[in-house]
Amino acid sequence: MAHYLVVANQTLGGEHLIARIRERMAAEPSSFHIVVPATPLPGHATWKEGEATSVAQGRLDRAIARLRELGAEVQGEVGDANPLLAIEDAMRADRFDEIILSTLPPGPSG
Repeated sequence: MAHYLVVANQTLGGEHLIARIRERMAAEPSSFHIVVPATPLPGHATWKEGEATSVAQGRLDRAIARLRELGAEVQGEVGDANPLLAIEDAMRADRFDEIILSTLPPGPSG
């Protein structure tokens, strides 16, 4: 079984990412581990970690529910605000065959 690490935040519910996951599921038995970095919310003058974590958890919960409806074996977690650190943390805990990184287009993406 292929084991994928999916890293996404604002793009987590997007059709482009869902299509990639469907492709992987159609190709072979697959499981997915989603990491949602708890990044600061855009447009807020001040950053509150609890607020960012809460928003990330909501996105994660919705994504897990949607992917399970598609038949995916999926779990996930809210990660560090720094996406690279969030990936490192996930990779310390588990082994993955591939990382699927979903970001906003150049410019809006940090």
